[in-house]
Amino acid sequence: PRRHPAHTEVLAYLRDFAKEFDIEEMVRFETEVVKAEQMAAEGEERGKWKVESRSSDGVANEIYDAVVVCNGHYTEPRHALITGIDSWPGKQIHSHNYRVPDQFKDQVVIVIGSSASGVDICRDIAQVAKEVHVSSRSTSPETYEKLTGYDNLWLHSTIEIAREDASVVFENGKTVFADTIMHCTGYKYYFPFLDTKGEVTVDDNRVGPLYKHVFPPALAPSLSFIGLPWQITPFPMFELQSKWVAAVLSGRVSLPSQDEMMEDTKAFYDKLEASGIPKRYTHLMPDDSQFEYDNWLADQCDYPRIEKWREQMFYIGFKRIYAQSATYRDNWDDDHLIVEAYDDFVKFMSSYQELLPMLKT
Repeated sequence: PRRHPAHTEVLAYLRDFAKEFDIEEMVRFETEVVKAEQMAAEGEERGKWKVESRSSDGVANEIYDAVVVCNGHYTEPRHALITGIDSWPGKQIHSHNYRVPDQFKDQVVIVIGSSASGVDICRDIAQVAKEVHVSSRSTSPETYEKLTGYDNLWLHSTIEIAREDASVVFENGKTVFADTIMHCTGYKYYFPFLDTKGEVTVDDNRVGPLYKHVFPPALAPSLSFIGLPWQITPFPMFELQSKWVAAVLSGRVSLPSQDEMMEDTKAFYDKLEASGIPKRYTHLMPDDSQFEYDNWLADQCDYPRIEKWREQMFYIGFKRIYAQSATYRDNWDDDHLIVEAYDDFVKFMSSYQELLPMLKT
């Protein structure tokens, strides 16, 4: 059996989910939100949001009680800032636009970044490229090593300079003449449509101030964000965030006061700064923090906490990805967790069939 679905299967799952719960009927496809801004603080529309959208039918302006921003954060690429990169004559591409390795056949390719996309793409390209050189800022300055299992794949430290003769000089002193630079350097949070009059900003990829990564204290509960955290198991977390927002907007759950939310948020930011964590990692949730956060959300909504087998499966799988990046999809040693997961799903499906008629009403 396979443990890791392909991206096509994940897409099929999401489409089936939307179909099962009639979500497509509530979505306007091929419609761009051009602007969302809170209305003046006077009159009947006080505190409401004016949303301007554009489609093939023209431009529409509508008034809403609340706006929930769920536009994701994997569409606006972030590129590495490297001395001389603008004058480097070769081709540059971001992982966002990568599909297949064929175009890199017999090329010398430099991959910047050694996180998930960099790990996957460098090995994919190495199947057809002449050479692949990975630049990683998480390695020591002198790093230069051939990666196990490949004759044409090397790991380097960071890039010092890119030159007009197509050469790239690494911090370890090595010089490589390359055809293409692949930026596997992540993305920017990007909300070009959102006008909050400065209440919410993006500063070095920190979206804030946000209480628990969701509500801006000055605009809560009428404005919220879903899906900002990263390096997580996304679907369970985003579902819990959505349940919390829905519970707050319905009046079933109350938020702390604006001052209390700001105090909590400031304390969180101060803790990050004291630990030497850059702003760009504000929404990163490593180690136990994501499940602590998930369970906090679940408690707010009076919803079951994350299953222990799911936590353990994440920890084991995450470690395996970095320890066995080439083979983690094919080898595992946590079958006992699969048994627990299967038992849970059997129980869930039994109760789900009973609840389904109520969920659709």
